[in-house]
Amino acid sequence: MIKLLAMSGSPVEDSSTDFILNRIAGAVVETLGGEDRVQRTKVRLNDLTYIPCQACGESPAPKYCLFDDDLTSVYQALVECDCLLFGSPLYFDSVSAQAKMFIDRCNCFCPPDYENVDPDHYFLRRLIRSRPGAMVLVGGERGWFEGARRVIAGFFEWINIVNEGMLIYHSGDFTRAGTAKDDPTVLQQADELGKQLAQKILDSCKESSTDLSPDV
Repeated sequence: MIKLLAMSGSPVEDSSTDFILNRIAGAVVETLGGEDRVQRTKVRLNDLTYIPCQACGESPAPKYCLFDDDLTSVYQALVECDCLLFGSPLYFDSVSAQAKMFIDRCNCFCPPDYENVDPDHYFLRRLIRSRPGAMVLVGGERGWFEGARRVIAGFFEWINIVNEGMLIYHSGDFTRAGTAKDDPTVLQQADELGKQLAQKILDSCKESSTDLSPDV
């Protein structure tokens, strides 16, 4: 079973961020053969209760974090996923507070080498397996997206996710949620990105003994 994880940092119900993530995920699932082959998990960070990173200064191993809150189960889903979709609206040229808090809390997936286990690397990589992923960014017509892109790109590198694509949506109406669903260009881009990711998932699973090719 292929595990697809879609995470939204939008605080708005039925937002364009959520819609685009769902559209991409749907294309991935359809391309790979449907729900019988893909376990699809969606996480809306705004629905969870969790604290910001406390810069504890020690490794949480064997746990993923020293604190147990609503992110505990999300960590496990992140570790087990075969593909990650991560989306956020653009707030002050960066990701949302919800998204940034989660990203900061993932710091211990690559904690400092306090015990000098690996003299060649200051940080220890706890997530060894590389997985494909993609990012979704939503902002206004004059939005500057590079700051948010850099944040998510750094996050992806930290947790060993290979960015295979980015979909940016410029909303022309900030007073209405979910305007992306009325944009045919975005729909096409989301479908194409989903199909592309599906192929990357298959490529990353080639060495698996399980046949992950979609039925034809």
